[in-house]
Amino acid sequence: MPQPFRIATVEAAIVRTRFSTHVRHLASTPSTNDLALAAARAGAGQGVWIADEQTAGRGRGGHTWHSAPGDGLYVSVLITTPIPISNGPALSFATAVAVQTAIAALTGFAPREMIDIRWPNDLMLNTARGPRKCGGILIESAASAPDATLRYVVLGIGTNCNHLSFPPELDALATSLRRELPDTTQRVSREDLLAALLLALDHEIAEWTSESAPVRDPAAFSSWVRGKRVRIADDGGYTGVTTGLTPGGSLKVLTSDGSTRIVRSGGVRELEDLPHLAAAEAI
Repeated sequence: MPQPFRIATVEAAIVRTRFSTHVRHLASTPSTNDLALAAARAGAGQGVWIADEQTAGRGRGGHTWHSAPGDGLYVSVLITTPIPISNGPALSFATAVAVQTAIAALTGFAPREMIDIRWPNDLMLNTARGPRKCGGILIESAASAPDATLRYVVLGIGTNCNHLSFPPELDALATSLRRELPDTTQRVSREDLLAALLLALDHEIAEWTSESAPVRDPAAFSSWVRGKRVRIADDGGYTGVTTGLTPGGSLKVLTSDGSTRIVRSGGVRELEDLPHLAAAEAI
């Protein structure tokens, strides 16, 4: 049985953030993103929905999410800060940085070294068995055509916290925070992780929307944004080496013919046997 979720613990920790008093908990729901989207369409300005279990959770591209009751953090955050449509990929990456920051605060795992961001929306743990996915982000939004801004954005975040096993088809691809801790008898607190996430997300949104925010190197958070040999599934499929992000957060990929292509959404996977592109080292 899932342990009771202590919402008061979260509220006490986030009292100074934009999310204070807006956290709603459910034992089970088809999708927290659907709840957030419905609230946004009804005129809500903000909110946080967390569920012990999602019966119809989804990921990017319509993929399903393994949602063991009480073992993961399944949360959706609604924000209505005006955001240019072209900056959508940057918001996805900023959300991933917030999740990475929260996991590091709770577990002591080193960002990028142990917790890596697979651009744009996957959280990977570098384990003794190789990289394993422990979290993912699904962003859904609605745009205002006249000024090309997003009217609202829902940040759907799923993190594997206490799973000790996965279905056979996922076991070689996924892991949980608890499986990689030195003491696997200790459960990861979903309340503490959610509080750390909302604190980090509040900071990321404030910095991301500030004109005076410091310029940060995205490669400090992700090994995927520069010098990674990758295969891109979109646009017919192609390969290349990542060379950084655009100001809007899209991924730049240098291909074998010397051209740079811009990737605005996911479908990026590492390609171990891609011939080395010497030109990428100079960028």
